Amino acid sequence: MHKRKNRPLVLLRMVLMVAICAIALVALFSVHVHVFPSSKLRTISDSYKLPTQHEVGYHRLKNELSWTQEFSPPQLSKVPPPLHKLNGAREILDLDKLWKPPRPRDFVPCIEPGPSYSSPAESRGYLLVHTNGGLNQMRAGICDMVAVARIINATLVIPELDKRSFWQDSSNFSDVFDENHFISVLVNDVKVVRKLPKDLATATRAVKHLRSWSGIDYYQDEIAHMWEEYQVIRAAKSDSRLANNNLPPDIQKLRCRACYQALRFAPRIEAMGKLLVERMRSYGRFIALHLRYEKDMLAFSGCTHGLSPVEAEELATIRENTAYWKVKDIDPIEQRARGLCPLTPKEVAMFITALGYPSNTPIYIAAGEIYGGDNQISELRSRFPILMSKENLASVDELEPFMGHASQMAALDYIVSVESDVFIPSYSGNMARAVEGHRRFLGHRKTISPDRKALVRLFDKVERGSLKEGKGLSDRIVEIHRRRQGSPRRRKGPISGTRGMDRFRSEESFYVNPLPDCLCQKEMSGVNGSQI
Repeated sequence: MHKRKNRPLVLLRMVLMVAICAIALVALFSVHVHVFPSSKLRTISDSYKLPTQHEVGYHRLKNELSWTQEFSPPQLSKVPPPLHKLNGAREILDLDKLWKPPRPRDFVPCIEPGPSYSSPAESRGYLLVHTNGGLNQMRAGICDMVAVARIINATLVIPELDKRSFWQDSSNFSDVFDENHFISVLVNDVKVVRKLPKDLATATRAVKHLRSWSGIDYYQDEIAHMWEEYQVIRAAKSDSRLANNNLPPDIQKLRCRACYQALRFAPRIEAMGKLLVERMRSYGRFIALHLRYEKDMLAFSGCTHGLSPVEAEELATIRENTAYWKVKDIDPIEQRARGLCPLTPKEVAMFITALGYPSNTPIYIAAGEIYGGDNQISELRSRFPILMSKENLASVDELEPFMGHASQMAALDYIVSVESDVFIPSYSGNMARAVEGHRRFLGHRKTISPDRKALVRLFDKVERGSLKEGKGLSDRIVEIHRRRQGSPRRRKGPISGTRGMDRFRSEESFYVNPLPDCLCQKEMSGVNGSQI
C-alpha cells in the first residue's frame, strides 16, 4: 500500500531526470556544433580567408584578365567598431556633408579637337623617349611626348619606362599600360609604333635634353629643324617638357586625350584595381589616403620630424649617395615650417579627426612601405581601425604578379585613389597631383588638399600644450580647408614677381587642373559646351 502511494512521486522523479538529461544532451550538442563545426559550416577562420580567383569572378578571355563580379572582402566578418566621438571631432557630425563632393557647376570634359584639326601629317622621323621618375612622373611625361610628336610631325616609338630610378622597376610599357589601346586611341593624332624599323635600328640618332616648360615655338623652330640631319631624335627625359599654359587649344586637348583616354593601365592591373575598389566599397564610403611617408620621399625632402636620430641619419645617407638629387644639406625644422614636408601618420590622424570623420570611417592607404612601420602607423590605426591597403585587401597569390614592380603596385593605388569617395594626400607629390587632376576631369570629385604650413603650426601648439584637440582646433582646421576640396577653378598661373625659368616652374601643373583647356561648362541646352 505504501509503495503504491509513492509510485506517482517515483514517476515524477523519472520524468524530471529524463528532461534534465535531454537538456544536457541538447546543450552538449550545441557546444559541439560551435566548437567542432562540420565541414559544411563556415568556421571563424574561414571568415578571414580571401575568395579564390574563381569566387571573385576572374576569368581569362583571349589571354586578358577581366573583372566580372565581386564578393565582400573577408575582413567584413568582423563587425566595424561602433561610432564614437574622438578628441577633436566636431560636436555635430553632418556625415552627408563630409562626403558630399563640391558643386561641379556643370563642367564636363571637352577634349574633342576643333574643326581645323586634321589627321597627323606625314612623319618626318622617329621620336624615341626615355621616361624618368616614378609612375605618375612618367605618365605626365608620356602625355607631353605625344603632344611633342604631333608638333614636330614625328612617329612616336612606344616610350621606354625608367628602370634606373630609386625603385629599380624592370617593367616595360606593356607591363604597366594597355599598349594596343594607347596606339588605337591616338590613331588620328599621332602615329605610334612599337619599335624602330630594322633599317634604322643602328642609325645615328640625336640625343636631346628637351628644354623644360617649353612652348610650341621651341619645338617648331629648334627641334623640328633637327630632321634635316637626323631621322631619329631621342628625348633623354620626358617630364615637364611642355609649358602648362599658352599652348594651342588642340595641343592641350591632345594632352588630355593622351592622359585620360589613351594611357589606360594594362588589363590585369585594371582588373585588380577594380577588385580592390569593390572590396573597399563593401565597407561603405571610404577615404583614399596617399600617405607619402616612405623612405625615398623622406630622404629626398630631408624631413625627419617624429623620427629617431638613427632613422634621420639613414635618410641623410641615402640623400647623400643619390647622385641625381642635387640638394644635400637640408634643415628639417625650416623645411617643415615652410610646409614642404609630408604630414606624419600621426598628423594625418589628427587632421582627419578634426575634419569630423568618425572613427569607423574606412581608410585605404595608398602607399608603399611606411617608414618606421607600426611605430609610425599606430596613432592613425588607433583612431581609425578600418585601415586597409592592397596588401590586406588581396591575397598573396593575387598580388604576386605585381610584387617587385613599384610602378605596377603604384598603379593599383592610383585606381583606388581616383575611384574613392574622398581623396586626401599627405604631400603634394606627383601621385597626389595626378590623382587630383584626374578627379577634377571626372567631375570634380572631393579632394581635400591639406594646408601643411598652417597645419604644422597648429599641431606644434597641440604638442606644446598651448592648444588642445577638440572643437576649437576642429573649427580652425575646417575653416582653413573650406576652399581646398577640389571645387572647379581655373588653373593657377605663375607666381607674381617670378622671372625666367622660375616663372614657368611656379605655374600650377597642367595635369593637376585641366581647366579651362579640357573642361567646359554646359550651355543651357545641355548639348554644347563653352569654356570659361
